[in-house]
Amino acid sequence: MQDLGVDGPPINCGLSCQPGVQDAGHARYTYRLRMSSTARAALMAEWDRCRWIWNECVARSKKAHTEGEKVGPAGLDKMLTKARAVTPWLAEGSSVPQQQLIRDFGKSRAKAVKDIKERLPMHQRAGMPRYKKKHESPPTLNYTRRGFRIKDGKLHVAGGVALTVVWSRQLPAAPSSVRVYQDTLGHWYCSFVVPVQAEPPPETGRVIGVDWGVRETATTTSTSHDLSHPEHGRKTQEKPARYDRMMARRRPKQGQAASKGYREAGRLRAKLHKKVARQRQDTGRKWAKKTVTDHDTLAVEDFKPKFLAKTTMARKAADAAIGATEQALIEMGRKHARRVHLVHPAYTTMDCAQCGARAKHVLPLGERTYTCTACGAVSPRDKKHM
Repeated sequence: MQDLGVDGPPINCGLSCQPGVQDAGHARYTYRLRMSSTARAALMAEWDRCRWIWNECVARSKKAHTEGEKVGPAGLDKMLTKARAVTPWLAEGSSVPQQQLIRDFGKSRAKAVKDIKERLPMHQRAGMPRYKKKHESPPTLNYTRRGFRIKDGKLHVAGGVALTVVWSRQLPAAPSSVRVYQDTLGHWYCSFVVPVQAEPPPETGRVIGVDWGVRETATTTSTSHDLSHPEHGRKTQEKPARYDRMMARRRPKQGQAASKGYREAGRLRAKLHKKVARQRQDTGRKWAKKTVTDHDTLAVEDFKPKFLAKTTMARKAADAAIGATEQALIEMGRKHARRVHLVHPAYTTMDCAQCGARAKHVLPLGERTYTCTACGAVSPRDKKHM
C-alpha cells in the first residue's frame, strides 16, 4: 500500500462505496483442530519429510549461488521428482504439501533477493531461507484443492488423515486451499482460504480521521470513537515476571537438557502472552468494526510504530499494539467496502487545519495544545489536523 493524501484516491482494493454485494477478494477462516494420536503422528511424519525437502532446497540454493548457477522452483520440482523416485520414505508422503513447500521456498528466496537488489537496510530485508531445525520449527503443511476435502464435518487431507474441526462458524464459500499448522503451545489449527463477498452496511454520509498515539491508541474526529489504551499487558505483568523468575531458577547449564519445571514455566509464560495477544486483537477488531460501520470514508494516519521501540515509550507502545490495530482497521474497511485513505504523517503536527500555515518548529511531545501563530487557532494537538 502506498502513502496517500487525504484528498487522494482510496486504497486500491477493488472496492467502491456503492451499496450491494461486491467482490472483496479472499480471506482466511481459522478453526481449532481436535487432534487424535493417529492423526498427530501422521502429520508429524509428513512434516519431517517436508522439513527435509526444505533443508535440501536451502543446501541446493547455497550450492548454486557458490557455483554461479540459477535455481528456481521448476528445478527444485525436478529434484523432488527424482528424490521421490529413489527414496521410498519420501514417496510415502503426499506430493501436495511437498510441492507447496517448494513454492513457499521460491517465494521466500525471491523476496530476499529482491530486497538485496533494492539495497534496503539490513533491518528491513527479508533474510534468505535458513535450515529448519527439528525442535525449533513448528509444523506447517499447505494443501491445495486437490489435496483435501471436507466430508461429514471432518477435514480429510492427502495421505488418508482425517481431522476433527471445531466449526465455530460456517465457511462462506468452498475453500481453495488449507493450511494445517501447530502453534508454539502445541495447539493445532486449520486455516482455509475462501473467496468472500463484501456486503457494505448502509451509507451514513460521515467521514472520520484517525490519529495514532501512546496515551490513547486512537484519537479520532469523533470523540465517541476514540480508543483508549487497553493496557492488557500491564494488567497481567505480575504473572509473566513470576514465570521469568521460575525459568531463571531452573535454567539448564549449557549442553544439558531442560528440566520438566523449566519447560512447564516456559509453557505457562507462552500461554499468558498468547492470551494477551488475543485480547489486543479482539479489542482492535471490535473498535475497527464499530468505526467502519459508522463512517463511509476513513482518513487513517499511515503510522510506523517501529521507531517507538527505541524510546522510553517502547513498553507502553508495544502494549497498545498500534500496528495491529491499524491493520485491523484497514482490513475491516476493505471487507465492508469503505473508502480508506492513508495519510502520510509528515508535518501533520506542524500544519494548521484552519489557514494551512506551517509552524517553524516541531511541537515537543509534552505540549498537547496547538496554537497557530498565523491565525491564532487553538485546538488539541491530536485533533487539530484532522
